[in-house]
Amino acid sequence: MPAEGQGRIGRRSTVNFLAMAAEDQLGFSFKPLDRRIWTVRDLIAAVRTQLEQEYTDAWVEGEISNFRAAESGHLYFTLKDQGAQIRTVMFRSSARLLRFRPENGMQVVVRGRVTIYEDRGELQISAEYIEPKGAGALQVAFEQLKARLGAEGLFDVTRKKAIPALPRRIGIVSSAQAAALRDILNILRRRHRTASILIYPAQVQGENAPIEVSAGIRYFNKARNVDVIIVARGGGSAEDLAAFNHEGLARTVASSAIPIISAVGHETDFTIIDFVADLRAPTPSAAAELVIRSRQEVEEQAEGLHRRLVLGIRYRVAVAQRALVELAQHGAFGRMMDGINQRQQRLDDLLYRLERAERQMFEQHRRRWERAAAAVRHYDVRRMLAGIRQQLESRVAAIAGATHNVLLQRRGRLEQLSGRLDALSPMAILERGYALVFDASGKLVKDAAQVQVGEEISARLARGEIGAVVKKRS
Repeated sequence: MPAEGQGRIGRRSTVNFLAMAAEDQLGFSFKPLDRRIWTVRDLIAAVRTQLEQEYTDAWVEGEISNFRAAESGHLYFTLKDQGAQIRTVMFRSSARLLRFRPENGMQVVVRGRVTIYEDRGELQISAEYIEPKGAGALQVAFEQLKARLGAEGLFDVTRKKAIPALPRRIGIVSSAQAAALRDILNILRRRHRTASILIYPAQVQGENAPIEVSAGIRYFNKARNVDVIIVARGGGSAEDLAAFNHEGLARTVASSAIPIISAVGHETDFTIIDFVADLRAPTPSAAAELVIRSRQEVEEQAEGLHRRLVLGIRYRVAVAQRALVELAQHGAFGRMMDGINQRQQRLDDLLYRLERAERQMFEQHRRRWERAAAAVRHYDVRRMLAGIRQQLESRVAAIAGATHNVLLQRRGRLEQLSGRLDALSPMAILERGYALVFDASGKLVKDAAQVQVGEEISARLARGEIGAVVKKRS
């Protein structure tokens, strides 16, 4: 027999001998305890049953990490604090009721039952409810959806459509019993009676509200029977307005081919469709004011356009007359003006180059100052910075003074050149009593031999012209 077998027999004999001795001396019966051997699954199932009975409704606070959303709709993550961590699962039936999406690093409070995942023998929480720590679930869901849609470009101003100034037909999606609808109808009736109104009744609160409002928007887009759509609801709490923070409704508003005005809540209330819509009205009453202008405003605008048209026509006529007068003048004066214009253009070019050089110098000084500030950011060098600032200010003042002097010199040079041009101008000579004589072909007469007796000539005076016939020449 093996030594191990002999050892077990020896130990069993010793136990039996001690039991018999105790029974003889003390007078009672002694039986060894029976062993119960568990399977792993049975042991885990028993512990799981005890845990679930003891911790059937536990609230646990912690930070989310290792978050994973499975294709099945279940959510898996780890809930941890500074000292420990526990796995958590939220099944699809509970996850679809969440108003926000859990994210890594979010501090939350989880309600559920403590259990054991038998396949791995791990302790975990089967969560039924999650709420963010601090901000409410509705606010977190609002911010998450706003960030996601904003990243997709649904809030961009470039994609928003213009609201027609005088729509013939206006579609309204709202509750038929809402006070906001009555306010809109009263204002539209007062401001413009010829406008046609089509109302699509829809719930504006509750789980079905986003579906019904979306159906109203799609109906108007399919029927093409309105020029603009107003989505209206009065004020309320965040829970009351939650229907207008629905992602599906927001995408329906964004895809609408008809311009949409969002008129939900009071002026301080903001919903997701306010950012997606083409125009956001502070209140439903304001939406009615914005969607259509009164007849008086239209008449006033028409009168203003008429005045602007008259002034524009008069201006165009004056410009045309001025251009005609300039074209009618002689070419000699045109060449003289060309010289002046060229010098003015040169002066403008010099001024532009001077301003550009000044800006470049300012930019260089600014960069130098920024580099100096960055180099001494972590040290106490107030006196040094004060000296640099004073030096910079003095240099800027010097540059400004030099620039001013250069401008004065250029202006003086321009005035000198203008005076010289005026002195050489034929018009100045004519003012002193002289005249310019032209032959019949319009050529300037400089010699009496250029004309014949009996030929017609003309003389240009300082003011006006006269004609004459050559009698004789000498």
